[in-house]
Amino acid sequence: MPALVAVCATALVASLLTLYSGFGLGTLLTPIMAIYFPIEAAVAMTALVHFANNLFKLALFARKADWKVAAVFGLPALLASFGGAALLVALADLPPLATYTLFGAPHAVTPVKLVVGLLIGLFSLPEITKRIKKRGLPPALLPLGGLVSGFFGGLSGHQGAFRSAFLLRLGLPKETFIATGVVVACLVDAARLAVYAGHLSAPGVADNLPLLLAASACAFAGAFAGARILGKMTLDGVSRLVGWMLLTLAGLLAAGIV
Repeated sequence: MPALVAVCATALVASLLTLYSGFGLGTLLTPIMAIYFPIEAAVAMTALVHFANNLFKLALFARKADWKVAAVFGLPALLASFGGAALLVALADLPPLATYTLFGAPHAVTPVKLVVGLLIGLFSLPEITKRIKKRGLPPALLPLGGLVSGFFGGLSGHQGAFRSAFLLRLGLPKETFIATGVVVACLVDAARLAVYAGHLSAPGVADNLPLLLAASACAFAGAFAGARILGKMTLDGVSRLVGWMLLTLAGLLAAGIV
C-alpha cells in the first residue's frame, strides 16, 4: 500500500508538470520506484508508465503538432541517442568527483552528470531572466538540436530537458510546443523500450501490473488536468515554468541527487 500511494501520487503530480516542461516524469518517478523495487524493475516500470503517458498526451494534442519539426528534430535525436549510450558505457568506470550522504542516502557527483547539469543550467537562463535577449532557433539548426538532445539523452537519460530547451527557441505556440515535444518523446520512448526489452521480464515487473495500471491512470489524470489548465496559461508563463524546472534539474544533476 505505501508503494501504491507514493508511486501514484508522484505519477499524478509529475505528469501535470511534465505536460508543460516536456520532462520530469521519469526523473521524479524512477527514484520513487527504486525505493520499493530492484533498480532494473524500477527503470522498466517507469519506462512503461512514461510511454503510456506520452501516448495519452499524443491522443490529446496530436492535431496541434508541427510534424515537420518533429521529424527533422526527432530522427537525429533517435540516432544520436545510441552514440550517447555508447559513451556512457565507456565513461561508466570513471570515479566520482565527490561523494556525500544526504538524509541517510549516499550520493555521488559524477563527471557525466556534472557536465550535463551545467549544460542544462545554461539552457535554462534565457527562460528565467529578461536580461538575456531571446533569439529564435534557425530551422537549419533543428537537426543539430536533435543530435544534442538525443546524444545527451543516451548519455544521461535526460533527453526531455534538452528537447524542451531547443524547441522553446522556435517560438512555437504553446499547444504546438507541447504537442511536438510529445511526438518526439514517443519516438524516443519506443526506442528506449526496445533497449529495455530484456528488463521487462525482470522480477517485480509482471507481478506489479495493478500498480503499473494505477500509476498510468494517475499520470493520465495529471496530463488531462494540465491540458485543462493550459488554456489559462500564457506562452511566457509556460516558458518561465520550463526555465525554472530546467534550472532545478540542472542543480539536482550536478549535485548527484538524481
